[in-house]
Amino acid sequence: MRIAQVAPLAEAVPPKLYGGTERIVSYLTEELVALGHDVTLFASGDSQTSAKLEPIVPRALRLDHTVRDPLAPHVLMIHEVACRAHAFDVIHFHIDHLHLPVFQGRGVSFLTTLHGRLDLPEIAPLFRAFPDASFVSISDSQRRPAPFANWAGTVHHGLPDSGLRPSLRHDGYLAFLGRISPEKGPDAAIRIARAAGLPLRIAAKVDEADQVYFETVVQPLLREPGVEFVGEISERDKAAFLGGAMALLFPINWPEPFGLVMIEAMACGTPVIAFDRGSVPEIVEDGVNGFVVEDETGALAALARLDGLDRARVRQAFERRFSSRRMAQDYLQLYRRLAADQAPLLRAV
Repeated sequence: MRIAQVAPLAEAVPPKLYGGTERIVSYLTEELVALGHDVTLFASGDSQTSAKLEPIVPRALRLDHTVRDPLAPHVLMIHEVACRAHAFDVIHFHIDHLHLPVFQGRGVSFLTTLHGRLDLPEIAPLFRAFPDASFVSISDSQRRPAPFANWAGTVHHGLPDSGLRPSLRHDGYLAFLGRISPEKGPDAAIRIARAAGLPLRIAAKVDEADQVYFETVVQPLLREPGVEFVGEISERDKAAFLGGAMALLFPINWPEPFGLVMIEAMACGTPVIAFDRGSVPEIVEDGVNGFVVEDETGALAALARLDGLDRARVRQAFERRFSSRRMAQDYLQLYRRLAADQAPLLRAV
């Protein structure tokens, strides 16, 4: 198939540091190319891919401080994709909803994977305004606020089997990886580790929007012993960071659409202790690759049960459910169905 992947421009594909959506776009693109498909990637010019790269901006917008209007390059990208739309069998968007007014009713096959939260009041009217647009959720829980949307399917994220290798022994610390923000719960992770008497390593970025939370809530907790804040880490550092952990703490306080870090930990053989919010029950098999708990007390109880989990089995659960090859094959089924549904409409024009 001739497939276009349209990525956000905030980060490169794959991102140099933090960036879950762009990382998934990269994994999907590379798998589709490996499966023999003709793939074009619309992304920033510092992206690296085996597909045909159509650079919209020279480098990722987060790294380019000369760009003051990040919306403008995205509008330009939508225009570029629209001009070439009929060169593709399917166009796969990962940029939320910016493209919907341009592509709805245009006579091309396109679908949109939604990577963020949908429980916001302004989202529902958007779905109702574009009833024929096909959407993909990254977990079943993500779509609950909008059951009336035109859902083509749910496709869980996947990682390359060869990317993060498993470690069958840990180094005795707990890990928190991701982003410093109230909904991610780094303060809860610190309290859990302290109550358990275990060291905690935090690898996370601090966005400008969360700077006050970091300075007023998290930073004071870092002054006490037992917690190491290592900052934002690169992809090449993840295997050692996650593989050395006895468990990943994921004490979220929001309806997490997926939680890529959970399967990254599982790929390293590291079990996950996660609060029962959003996608967590779909990702974590309780007692197999981690534990699903209600609160900090439940997380403490789960830590006492870690020795009962087999890290090799954690990795096997990842290979069975969360490979990038499985993700690509799931999307290919949706692409083919979408293209087949569009074909009679094109013949009728």
